[in-house]
Amino acid sequence: MSLAVVLVRSRNSLNIGAAARAMSNFGFDDLRLVEAYRVAAEEARSGVKADAVLQQARDFSSVAEAVADCHLVIGTTALGPRDVEMPCKSLIDAAKQMRRSKGQVALLFGSEKFGLSNDDMSHCHLLTRIPTRLDHRAMNLGQAVAVTLYELIRTGAEPLAEKPVVEAAAGSNERIGELLIEALTLSGYAKQAGGVSQERKIRQLIRRMGLSEKDAMAVQGMLRQMLWKLRG
Repeated sequence: MSLAVVLVRSRNSLNIGAAARAMSNFGFDDLRLVEAYRVAAEEARSGVKADAVLQQARDFSSVAEAVADCHLVIGTTALGPRDVEMPCKSLIDAAKQMRRSKGQVALLFGSEKFGLSNDDMSHCHLLTRIPTRLDHRAMNLGQAVAVTLYELIRTGAEPLAEKPVVEAAAGSNERIGELLIEALTLSGYAKQAGGVSQERKIRQLIRRMGLSEKDAMAVQGMLRQMLWKLRG
């Protein structure tokens, strides 16, 4: 399994450093920063104890770009008052699924203040949460990364009964969504292309299909053929 830890809109250099240190502790080195506060990111990179992880950390302007090469994207959440229309697995079950994946895996953590937005979550195949007590759900970012990675390592020694499944990369699913929105608009099914809510629903629908990379390529071919006809 190849794992990337993705920090979305992190604002505190100490938290970024603590997350990187936890990654180093447990043997992971692919850190990706999405819209990170520039000052905090640079201060974190000058820190100690996780120099190698921080120095090779990559910056991205969006979640879509950060997870484009990933076959399984799992978001972390404290599951507060807002509704989340996607499966949420226990940390134990999510860790087992990550271990089973043969492709690139991304583990998303939101900002210290707001967590992951609904749009961020729409890029995920599923969500997971650390089983904290309900009246104090949220954990410090660095601690959350450490606990999650520990569970991932801990479950690594457990026997796996299910056959590993390689799902399509997030970039392939994103392309299907773009083609589908255009087709729906040209056909008259959707009145307005590019609506945030519409894009989010389509993105989640495609994630739930669990397409393989081969199937994703086939679906893209079908949609391109339909668009060729629709464009006249």
